[in-house]
Amino acid sequence: MNLKDQIDNSRLPNHIAIIMDGNGRWAKQKGLIRILGHESGTKAVRETVEACAEFGIKHLTLYAFSTENWNRPKLEVQTLMKLLVKSLKKEIKTLQENKIKLTAIGCLKDLPEKAYKELEFVIEKTKNNTHMTLNLALSYGSREELVNVVKELSVKVKNNIISAESIDESIINKHLYTQNLPDVDLLIRTSGEQRISNFLLWQIAYAELYFTDIYWPDFKKENLVEAIVDYQNRERRFGKTSEQLI
Repeated sequence: MNLKDQIDNSRLPNHIAIIMDGNGRWAKQKGLIRILGHESGTKAVRETVEACAEFGIKHLTLYAFSTENWNRPKLEVQTLMKLLVKSLKKEIKTLQENKIKLTAIGCLKDLPEKAYKELEFVIEKTKNNTHMTLNLALSYGSREELVNVVKELSVKVKNNIISAESIDESIINKHLYTQNLPDVDLLIRTSGEQRISNFLLWQIAYAELYFTDIYWPDFKKENLVEAIVDYQNRERRFGKTSEQLI
């Protein structure tokens, strides 16, 4: 059976988010330096993005670089930023061919100037693509995002732009980095770790969580299919009972 045929197209997750974990451990396991693990991880990114586009997934968010990642050794951070620029330049053709729109969330101004400009360039070039949205979380931390929302809303309340009583979930959603994206339906984390790691804490409130022992560089199209099929085999209740869903 074709991999795609294993998926029920009527019950696709609208938004998949992935914590791409295990690059360093993959490299260590093979006796390689860490950066080679990150380079191999870019191949898994391409295969996953192309597979999502093929399957009809409308939104894919990848946790590419967290706010905590700035604490890694300086050389590793510099190399990761260079790899980001290289990947963006290399993949723009693939994005255009697959009609994929690139967006990004996080404290993007913290990125090195060259990486930021390349990111802006690709975002601008792909802004009219409508088949799928690929969203990169860069210099991203969910707690920081939520703190920023509180600050913004506090200023608006203070200046009588909005009232405190009017603040609800929809108002908060409009102030998140992900304001133009739907909530996450399926969250995947590789490498065997079972943590959320400060990723989209508000947006995954009703997401199905899928953990796999596979290190990110080894994550293939068939692994994505397994995650989607697992998602489709679950009963999504959103607080309701099984009887209410019938």
